Amino acid sequence: MIRMDANELSPQDNYKFLSGAIIPRPIAFVTTVSENGVLNAAPFSFFNVVSSQPPIVSIAIQRDNGQMKDTARNILETGELVIHIVDEDLTAEMNKTAARLTPEENELDATSLTVIPSEKVAVPGVKEGKIRMEAKLFQHIPISNDEGNPVTDLILARVVFYHADASVFDVEKQYVLTDKLKPVARLAGNNYAKWGETFVVERPK
Repeated sequence: MIRMDANELSPQDNYKFLSGAIIPRPIAFVTTVSENGVLNAAPFSFFNVVSSQPPIVSIAIQRDNGQMKDTARNILETGELVIHIVDEDLTAEMNKTAARLTPEENELDATSLTVIPSEKVAVPGVKEGKIRMEAKLFQHIPISNDEGNPVTDLILARVVFYHADASVFDVEKQYVLTDKLKPVARLAGNNYAKWGETFVVERPK
């Protein structure tokens, strides 16, 4: 067994190990709007469910050389966001929004995606997302490194409205049809994973 002290690894090596070991990770494709009204879109794979009552999800947004990213700043300024689950059809266009742009530029301008109004928040969503969740800021937790410098903005967002395409949701059973959604997961580096074989393990009673 290879043994490594996490405190002795560089930030880059810690990232490489964590992002390579904690897989597959769901991808949150997030739209936000700045105080000046500029639409922003970006993907994040440090993303998961925190609570179902109330419905809260987490998104960890890594800072860039200590600077808060547009998504985190917009969420703190307006308190609103829309989260889209990335599927196979959305992946290529989603990836285009990962480019580094200035806060005055709209990442969606470089895509063929369509903006659509939301129900409960001012932030628009992306029509092509088969599942999207309108959300509001529940809590912001800045995470600092050992030197006391903020390096990550942990966003806890409360979901206030769901949108699901009829092709991926069973209304009668209230089930998301995963095989129809075909979600895509993040692996390490530039690698992604498609929805594949599944198996069942019964919980002990």
